[in-house]
Amino acid sequence: MVRKYDPNNEAGGAGQETFVAARKNGDGDLMSFKTSSGRELNYEQALGAAQSGEIGGVNVFKGRDGEMYIRGDADGDPTNNLDQLPNY
Repeated sequence: MVRKYDPNNEAGGAGQETFVAARKNGDGDLMSFKTSSGRELNYEQALGAAQSGEIGGVNVFKGRDGEMYIRGDADGDPTNNLDQLPNY
C-alpha cells in the first residue's frame, strides 16, 4: 500500500520534504515528482533523495525485476498512493 503525501503532515520528521505532485508518462508510469519545497525531481533524483532520507513518508524497494522503486509507507488506505498525487 502506498501513501499520499501531505505537505502539512509531519511524516518523516523535521527537515524532510514530502511529495506533493507527480508527472506520469503516456503509460501511466511515474516519471517525476514535485516536493513540498517546490523542487522538481526526475525519478532517478527522487529515488536518490528517498534513499538518502531527504523525502519523508517513503521507502525504496527492489522489485522482482531487480530495479529499485519508490513507494510510500503503508497507512492502510488504498486511495492514498503515489498514483493519486495531483499532476503538475
